[in-house]
Amino acid sequence: MRRPTILSALPLLLLLAAPASVAAQELLGFTDRSAAAQIDLERRYDALLRPENLESWMRELTDRPFYVASPGARENARFLVDLFRAWGYETEIATYQVLFPTPKERRLEMVAPVRYRARLEEPAVAGDASSRVSGRLPTYNAYSADGDVTGELVYVNYGVPADYEELERRGISVAGKIVIARYGGSWRGIKPKVAAEHGAIGAILYSDPRDDGYWQGDVYPEGAYRNEWGVQRGAVQDMPRYPGDPLTPGVGATADAERYTVEESPTIMKIPVLPISWGDARPLLEQIGGPVAPPAWRGALPLTYHIGPGPARVRLRLAFDWSLQPAENIIARLPGATAPDEWVIRGNHRDGWAMGAMDPISGLVALLEEARAVGELARAGHRPDRTIIYAAWDAEEPGLLGSTEWAEHHADELRAKAVAYINTDASGRGFLSMGGSHTLERFINQVAADVPDPQTGVTIQQRARAARAVGGDDVLGSRDLPISPLGSGSDYTPFLQHLGIASLNLGFGGESGGGSYHSQYDSFEHYTRFGDPGFPYGIALARVAGRATLRLANADLVPLRFTNFADRVEEYLDDVKALAGRVRNDAERTNRLLAMDAFRLAADPRETYFAPDSAPPVPFLNFAPLENAVARLQDAAAAFDDDAARALERGVDPGTAVRVNALLIRTERLMTREEGLPRRPWFRHMIYAPGFYTGYGVKTLPGVREGLEEEGYAEAEAFVAHIAERLEAVTAALREASVLLR
Repeated sequence: MRRPTILSALPLLLLLAAPASVAAQELLGFTDRSAAAQIDLERRYDALLRPENLESWMRELTDRPFYVASPGARENARFLVDLFRAWGYETEIATYQVLFPTPKERRLEMVAPVRYRARLEEPAVAGDASSRVSGRLPTYNAYSADGDVTGELVYVNYGVPADYEELERRGISVAGKIVIARYGGSWRGIKPKVAAEHGAIGAILYSDPRDDGYWQGDVYPEGAYRNEWGVQRGAVQDMPRYPGDPLTPGVGATADAERYTVEESPTIMKIPVLPISWGDARPLLEQIGGPVAPPAWRGALPLTYHIGPGPARVRLRLAFDWSLQPAENIIARLPGATAPDEWVIRGNHRDGWAMGAMDPISGLVALLEEARAVGELARAGHRPDRTIIYAAWDAEEPGLLGSTEWAEHHADELRAKAVAYINTDASGRGFLSMGGSHTLERFINQVAADVPDPQTGVTIQQRARAARAVGGDDVLGSRDLPISPLGSGSDYTPFLQHLGIASLNLGFGGESGGGSYHSQYDSFEHYTRFGDPGFPYGIALARVAGRATLRLANADLVPLRFTNFADRVEEYLDDVKALAGRVRNDAERTNRLLAMDAFRLAADPRETYFAPDSAPPVPFLNFAPLENAVARLQDAAAAFDDDAARALERGVDPGTAVRVNALLIRTERLMTREEGLPRRPWFRHMIYAPGFYTGYGVKTLPGVREGLEEEGYAEAEAFVAHIAERLEAVTAALREASVLLR
């Protein structure tokens, strides 16, 4: 919605001073001599990239549906294996047996006050041959429960916890009802989870045109946005507990793995859930009565939004085939010349819900072109020092199954050998998005400062900086753009959150439109018209991710730097301290109001007095251990970063480099705690985690933050100590590395 403002302000902002290209500054992790060789290698790499390859591979990979275990998925797997082997990679298919339910029955009908049977299909559209291809998955939510339920409808806006607080204030209950929620505001799996916690017996999710339809722009096929019958498929298991195969948490889903039953799995949804289009939602919403929805709840359909319950009553009937299916990961390995037991892993998933051009093939074809060019350089004598592993993950869409099972299966080896993981997923045109471990913030900013933007000619870092400045971020005077902390939502999750491997997630967007997400209209035709016509940003993504991969593979000292990390942790600590103050003030204000209400009721003989419940007292949390740990970390980080720069300037002894690199690779592992987070031990990282009620959205310092949010104050105080302990371990490693470098 801000695009016209951003574009009008960019010409001025792009003239502002920004970091110089890497050729004119220190190349992070490299001595002067090796930096010159690396820069020359990257020039050769850039010269090899061809946008026509991306277009050709996308056409090939999206000419049939390729969901998990489909014929198209098997054909694509063999096609990818042949490509990687032709480019010189040791390539295998790593197969896991995962639970992938597909629908046997889907029925939604309104039974009162009028009858309507939902269409539940996406018709072909003019100008998109892909929309006529047979063999697609129907529209459904994977890991919904089986069920046949009938009940009154209640409209719950986005269906997040705050919406249920609003319902409670209005005296409206969803117990025994079926809720209808619009997509947006959180990850889709949160919506039925919260509905079930409040007693709902079923959930319907729909795409409102305000969020990704005609309110945003012309709809497909005239424009990029979701049309009347477009449906967002997607999984709805309780992924904030753990991602991956719902039956095998913590272990690879090999054929002989011990498994939960479907009924035992804690992540499979307990109520039936179905996604529908706004074309099917409109007749239902028109028949809901009760109070008018608050302004923030109103979508863009031509009707008055009411909350209910009823008089609309619907019957929702779903049944699934709960079979195990093979998830086939493509693993392509280029052994390192001098450090083969240090791995740089580069991944993008390969499965899609329907035609999957943007999600995931736009990112996958950039990875393929990157791998082709790196392979060609290796054949010409430029083999990387460290091993590079390219991975095309299967079964990401149902819940990060392929990557999670591989990471769990190889956990010990990955903890010992993985230097970093670089992820891409859906990508388009526009502005670079960078998320990941803050130990890589300085590094990826330097990479971004050396890649030109295809549209403006300035660097992609400068363009991203200008866009963020227009959006209100104070970034014009900073050396580095802060990168986003990662919650969940793509294949970096098992590497970062479970194993403690420094990770990045990269992609372009902001000018591609929207509306095709997880629908059959995410097609080659849609993408080449609206996503990235001509694939210039696909090449830009290959240049960014390729540089990051090659630099991590060739650096004399692994280019993790810690001043940015320490500063970000201090910011997160300030956030949770402020949150503790707000929670305390809110509790005190609530108790004052309750006391006043009790006094009024007791003084009025016409009223019956009932002692009101009080808000639980909020203790003053002792943040001193964490404050002290952060201060020591900042000192050690600054010292190490300086020591690393000086050591690279004078030249690093190879034996010393090996010992220092081993310490650096361990630092992200040291941020994890074996026992994990409360009620979800799979998530072990103490700095970043997806929120228990946000799904994809990140919670920083999650043990403290969620303890405060959920009134678990003893838990919050305990995690102050746990996080401090982990930061002290990182500090000790940095001090040891500094001693070695000196």
